[in-house]
Amino acid sequence: MTAPSDPLLRIEGVSRAFDSVPAVDKVTLDVAAGEFFTLLGASGSGKTTLLRIVAGLERADAGRVVIGGDDMTGVPPFARPVNMMFQSYALFPHMSAFDNVAFGLRQEGLPRAEIARRVGDMLALVEMAALARRKPHQLSGGQAQRAALARALVKHPRLLLLDEPLAALDAELRARTRLELKRIQRRVGIAFVMVTHDQEEAMTVSDRLAVMDAGRILQVGTPRQVYETPASRFVARFVGAANLIEGHVVGRDGGNLSVDCGDVGVIAVRADEVAAGGVAVAVAVRPEKMALEPRSPTPAPGGGVNRLPVKVLGVAYQGGVSTYDVEAAGGLRLTVQVVNRARHGPPPFAAGDAGAVSWPADAAVVLVE
Repeated sequence: MTAPSDPLLRIEGVSRAFDSVPAVDKVTLDVAAGEFFTLLGASGSGKTTLLRIVAGLERADAGRVVIGGDDMTGVPPFARPVNMMFQSYALFPHMSAFDNVAFGLRQEGLPRAEIARRVGDMLALVEMAALARRKPHQLSGGQAQRAALARALVKHPRLLLLDEPLAALDAELRARTRLELKRIQRRVGIAFVMVTHDQEEAMTVSDRLAVMDAGRILQVGTPRQVYETPASRFVARFVGAANLIEGHVVGRDGGNLSVDCGDVGVIAVRADEVAAGGVAVAVAVRPEKMALEPRSPTPAPGGGVNRLPVKVLGVAYQGGVSTYDVEAAGGLRLTVQVVNRARHGPPPFAAGDAGAVSWPADAAVVLVE
């Protein structure tokens, strides 16, 4: 999905500082109607502050927020066409799930029959109809999360903001719930903007995501775009794991860029863009795109396949895959991920073994920043 030409949400040059320290720094961003968009970043990256500015819970020092073509400057939170789901869920403890979901509709003075219909439909959507009379302390973490989501959606906002909505759940429940969250978003057709520090969560649910650090957006794209073509060393490390091999450009060989990486030699990288000779770069290779093979005295194959002799330092069995920690020339440490296809027998490599790591030129990305 590309950036929308007529966005539902437009953030224009928004900044916010606390005690002269920028929390959000000149952020510009568009989100389309019906899009699931995620702000991904570590704690302190500015993602929650940005979300609160969109909600009207925090003021911007500069810039503006536009929703549906309307400038939200000076518009209080309750008058904005948005709703927000907080990390704590903030359910009223003395109310049932039904009454929690119905609360906002009752505040608007809607007819009782209309409230009952809309709340019933929403509880059914989140698969909570059978638990409508339970109070929050009688609900599991996943059930409370779904009740909070129903309450946020029942007023039919144009935009739903979610602040770490799955953070309170255990790992297994979080994995299941993120798929449910995506299903519900598709059913209701409302734009979601979610904040999370969990890269797997962001990759699973998002149509597009923005990686944030130090109050700035470093890259925006689909999960595949951000993972396969990271724009910087930071993004390569933060979104998934990446081996970064530092070097400098020495020339071209056909469609491949030649990068001199010191002790490990010259590495070939498929790159269409022209990079000047001598420019310092990093070659980024994802661990699963590398192969670990027995060391052989034969020369490295041609055709843009890179091959480095290594020593295996350690191996971690992780069920479906094994992760190898290896060392190449000059003390370069690399991580290689290998799919465990055989059910029985020892791992193909153990600590202390000699081997070779290989990968094709088009499996790597050249990073200048």
